Amino acid sequence: MSRALPLAGVRVLVGRARHQAGALSAELRQRGASVLEIPFIEIRQPRSFRPLDSALRNLSHYDWLILTSVNGVEALWERLAKLRLAKRHLAHLKVAAIGPATKKAIAKRGVRVAVVPEEYVAESVVKSLRRAVKGKRVLLVRAKVARDVIPQELRRAGAIVEVVEAYETVLPKASSAKLSAAMRSAQHRPDVITFTSSSTARNFAALLGGLSRAQARQQFAAVKFASIGPVTSATLRDLKLPVDVEANPYTIPALVKAIEKSVLAERL
Repeated sequence: MSRALPLAGVRVLVGRARHQAGALSAELRQRGASVLEIPFIEIRQPRSFRPLDSALRNLSHYDWLILTSVNGVEALWERLAKLRLAKRHLAHLKVAAIGPATKKAIAKRGVRVAVVPEEYVAESVVKSLRRAVKGKRVLLVRAKVARDVIPQELRRAGAIVEVVEAYETVLPKASSAKLSAAMRSAQHRPDVITFTSSSTARNFAALLGGLSRAQARQQFAAVKFASIGPVTSATLRDLKLPVDVEANPYTIPALVKAIEKSVLAERL
């Protein structure tokens, strides 16, 4: 194994949404991996932007804005532009972001981020904000299907929380046949499958179709399941699927390094 290309000869399946797969795929290829992209999720607009637009037209009513993903940032700014609102309308808000990628996406638009939790999971966001939000109005912008930890815990801390959907994640139907074909092909069968969110884990399970979990474990026995963090890992385990690799911290670069470390350990 070359030090310059530590993942040479390793086939990695990237299951991120198609428009987001590039960064992970690029880092893997730089390390010599052969990358197959089969999206486990597809990002779509919500059925209605009315709740989000209403919140944005009344931004002066809020004290905090929480964004949990890059998708949420992109959707928010698209709606701001549609409503002819500018970053000055956010100037009074304190902004919290889950993870460095979300922070970077917000900062790129000229808005300061006040809080990024030490760990990039909902529980850490709550810990970071609990003392700051008592009696404050909080706008949480997120996906249609998401965990309720943040709003529930912030309300217990005395915050007035409004949750609005900026996008939704759905199952790409074409991916089921592509996944089956990849597993049947000696040339394309992956050595590693990456999971970058609980949605990718749940949708992967859905893409397995009629396979029982026992059959799935048997079919993927020689494949490493690589998770971006503990929340995604917990979802995989809830689905009776393995977790062979877990990133720490919970970022794309750390996920790539964790995969590299696992492959190296296996080859020694």
